[in-house]
Amino acid sequence: MKAPLADRLRPCEIDEVAGQRHILGNGKVLRRIIESGQLPNLIFYGPSGVGKTTVARIIAEKCGKTLRYLNATTASTADIKDIVGEIGTLEAGNGILLYLDEIHYFNKKQQQILLSYIENGDITLIASTTENPYFYVYNAILSRSTVFEFKTLSNDDICAVLNRAVGILSREEGKEINISHENIKKIARAAAGDVRRSLNMLELIFMTADEDENALLISDETVEELLAGNAVRYDRDGDEHYDIISAYQKSMRGSDPDAAIYYLGRLLAAGDLPSACRRLLVCASEDVGLAYPQIIPIVKAAVDTALMVGLPEARLPLANAVILVATSPKSVSAHDAINAAMQDIERGFTGDIPRQLQNKHFDGEGNTQKGQNYLYPHSYPGHYVNQQYLPDAIKNRKYYEFGDNKTEQQYKEYWDRIKGKK
Repeated sequence: MKAPLADRLRPCEIDEVAGQRHILGNGKVLRRIIESGQLPNLIFYGPSGVGKTTVARIIAEKCGKTLRYLNATTASTADIKDIVGEIGTLEAGNGILLYLDEIHYFNKKQQQILLSYIENGDITLIASTTENPYFYVYNAILSRSTVFEFKTLSNDDICAVLNRAVGILSREEGKEINISHENIKKIARAAAGDVRRSLNMLELIFMTADEDENALLISDETVEELLAGNAVRYDRDGDEHYDIISAYQKSMRGSDPDAAIYYLGRLLAAGDLPSACRRLLVCASEDVGLAYPQIIPIVKAAVDTALMVGLPEARLPLANAVILVATSPKSVSAHDAINAAMQDIERGFTGDIPRQLQNKHFDGEGNTQKGQNYLYPHSYPGHYVNQQYLPDAIKNRKYYEFGDNKTEQQYKEYWDRIKGKK
């Protein structure tokens, strides 16, 4: 039985790796490390199917160390201890190179077991992950490793790999394979940057090709039919998930309803209704805020409706709410105010609550300041009286600035009049 096409086509040299010229091109850092023969601990991160495992295997073949492979999705602490047990044996005389795939699935304890062996050089680690390692990898391992980000492949990169694959399939079958350049591009687009996925799709299409005496014929209809079920998806626990969510909120913040609706569609096509709802609620408060304060209950009602009816109908109330948020006036005055206040708190700018605001109902014998002296605002004209509310240490701090939108300017005008500033 033949190995999958992606494995048969796997590069053996750095120059054969698709894309990643920003780290593997001539003179680039990772290439220089590989060519130097001095191998540090490495962490590769990026989406699936962009060459992380391939590059790790090329490095392993060139370094002269004993290669051991673990996938963190299935490996246990016992597997780690088995590898550690080989240290110092004749079989691992030059040290062990551990390729740890999906390191983000290892818990902190499992990562800590590796740490001491990484520190003394008994184990050289190459770890790969689809997650941002700065969030998921134990800091002590991270600080002892060099991190490289692998980028999503371009359509042109994938087309080049597919054309090479067609040549290999043709030689294996001893027949010409007739597939149009346009269909190659369609497969590349459907793969969404994942070269492994593109090769799997090509292999499936190849298996269904029509055949005559001289050639294998791949029709437009066959390609369309097999690609129909390959709409773009993303790993809901991976970095692409967060990229789409980021683009979704930034499009609403940037008042681009077309882009916001597109990214909403991406989330809903993947069935990720919770993320679509959560970021929409956040955006209503963070980005529209006091410029249109009534939007918060409106968006909440739309989200409640979406969660009640579920997909696919949920797209309708969410589309209304997303367009409303994207086209509403924007204000970050409340966002900036709470952030500034929290920064002061974190820096230790605190103090005693002013006595007039304290929850005191009697004065102890040792208290020299008798009486709370709280002024009740509703007893004064305009329901306002000037008194100190912040602690003495920060009594002159100003956190909130009225936004330049119509709503907040109306509030400002009102309070300027009440407080006698006009």
